[in-house]
Amino acid sequence: MNIILTEVQPADIRETIDFVMRSRAEIFPMLDATVVPADLANFEQVYLGAETGKFLIARCEGEIIAAIGYLPYDHRFPQLDYSGRRTVEIVRLFVCHEFRGAGLAGRLYEALKAQADAHGVEVLYLHTHPFLPGAIRFWEKQGFVTVDVEDDPVWQTTHMQCVR
Repeated sequence: MNIILTEVQPADIRETIDFVMRSRAEIFPMLDATVVPADLANFEQVYLGAETGKFLIARCEGEIIAAIGYLPYDHRFPQLDYSGRRTVEIVRLFVCHEFRGAGLAGRLYEALKAQADAHGVEVLYLHTHPFLPGAIRFWEKQGFVTVDVEDDPVWQTTHMQCVR
């Protein structure tokens, strides 16, 4: 099986958004699948228009099978202080079911991390949730540590970081 990792190009945007929205609806059925998040609605400006955002996809036989991106951290969580440090938020890691467990998520993350390193990123931030099987352990294996867990009984948002 030939899997190719690439940065999203303008011609890939529509297909990438469709993949992410389908994956998101599957993993987060409690979210309104008709509402396109702002980062996706403004994909070109957020991920392609500046050095502060990146988005990678994996293809197998021409089809998108996985995705991951990062964008500038927006300081929306008051309990986290990244002021004075170039910080990005890792977002939208999705891998198709049939490709899970084969190391693809790790490969995508490593490629994204190389982009962040090349652009002088000091802190990689992300949040995840305990109800996502294996997510917290996966990020710990990538060198992330938990810095906060919110008390919300539904989401229990788990904030993680990797300082470069």
